[in-house]
Amino acid sequence: MSGTPHPHSLALLQERHGPRYRWRVLITVMLGTMASIMASTIVNVALPDMSHVFTLGQERAQWLSAGFMAAVTVAMLTTPWLLGRFGYRQTYFAAVWLLLVGGIAGGLSSSFEMVLAMRVVEGLAAGVMQPIPPVIVLQVFGRQEQGRAMGFFGFGVVLAPALGPSIGGILVEAWGWRSIFFVVVPFCLAAFAMGRIYLPHTSPGAESVNPSDRRLDLPGLVLLAIAVVTGMNGLVELHSPTLHAYVLLAVSAVTAGVFIWRQRRAEHPLMEFKLFDIRAFRMGACVAFIYGMALFGSTYLVPVFMQIGLKLPPSQAGAVLLPAGIVLAFMLPIAGRLADHYPFNKLVAIGLVLLTLSFWLMALVGLQTSLWVITAFAIVGRIGLGTVLPSLNLGAIRRLPMENISHGSSAINFLRQLGGAVGVAVAGIFLEWRLQVHADDPMRAFHQTFMLLGAICALAIVAGWRMQPPGAGVVRRDDPPASSHQPTDIT
Repeated sequence: MSGTPHPHSLALLQERHGPRYRWRVLITVMLGTMASIMASTIVNVALPDMSHVFTLGQERAQWLSAGFMAAVTVAMLTTPWLLGRFGYRQTYFAAVWLLLVGGIAGGLSSSFEMVLAMRVVEGLAAGVMQPIPPVIVLQVFGRQEQGRAMGFFGFGVVLAPALGPSIGGILVEAWGWRSIFFVVVPFCLAAFAMGRIYLPHTSPGAESVNPSDRRLDLPGLVLLAIAVVTGMNGLVELHSPTLHAYVLLAVSAVTAGVFIWRQRRAEHPLMEFKLFDIRAFRMGACVAFIYGMALFGSTYLVPVFMQIGLKLPPSQAGAVLLPAGIVLAFMLPIAGRLADHYPFNKLVAIGLVLLTLSFWLMALVGLQTSLWVITAFAIVGRIGLGTVLPSLNLGAIRRLPMENISHGSSAINFLRQLGGAVGVAVAGIFLEWRLQVHADDPMRAFHQTFMLLGAICALAIVAGWRMQPPGAGVVRRDDPPASSHQPTDIT
């Protein structure tokens, strides 16, 4: 048995499908990730309609986004264990099935509690799926193509949130909020069809799957779940500050401290804290968290601003943002190629400057502002976003030993998502507070919230500039691929 390769081993699939295999497997994992990201963002367009149907206040409606993000955040750190225990193929199929069930059941739900539960199910699936593509890229592509591959992957993935608001707005107006849950179905079915052909049974590092391998750190996962859920609940309850909110936040802080203490001492931790000894990874982690706060906070804020602040219908609000999404989609392949030839830190810092500028420009938008001007401001931010993404993913984890790539990818995605969950809560709380203060002038409340998000994003610029390790230059075409013997930059 040991001498017989698995029929879906990475080596056999590469031999069977030839040089184009690496692109086909990338498209396969891209489809599932597109579905999970669309599930994450498209619900924002339907929040006003769902709030009316279920008589939701701002606090409960926000949980449709925050609950999804909390689930994603918790699930992400399980990906390295799942890949080692079950391999790419089984792990990916299970996540796609979970996302499909969550989408269909969510669309058929008759109560807010059931809808929220299915959002959590979708979030768990998305959390497992999203760290996988960078691991695939670093395993099947040579260094000279990794930036290009991440740019191509990003091009496909951003089509989901770019088209999501427009498609979602049309669907909500035509068939109501239920229709947005079914958008993931065709993506999931396509992911299954291609996955059966191209997904390897292999685990990261081209290692064989070991079902009897180390156990999942279940106590650590429970601690993480408690920290995230109590933290999110505490932040949501800060809309109307009570002792209960502060108790929840205190429980979250203590539990997070115990989680970190356990992870530093566990033989097989969910998060490898030793990776933070590497400066490029440490700075990338800082960028990921702050960038996640600004990005996801704006994903929540912008549709609300368009519909409540500017009083645009859902379809028109989505149409205003559509050109920016298209620019982002085309920017990512360009940025990916740049990442193969220019230092990561400069690209990340430039992108963050543009993203910060976009937030502050949105603070100038008023009821008399032309829609094309709003679109132009959004395009500035999307150019920045497109510049950051390929370089952040590769710059943070490329220099890690191959056996730690899945841990590095999960940790970076985890921190970006954790920052996103915090960012959504902070944007919602700050906006509600400023709306109360400026009850006679709601636009001022939105402007101040955009200024806050810009300031948060600006904090990441210095960390982005410091991502490049000392003495590191541009990756050349003849650089060797990552390996377990590759030196790291511990500073």
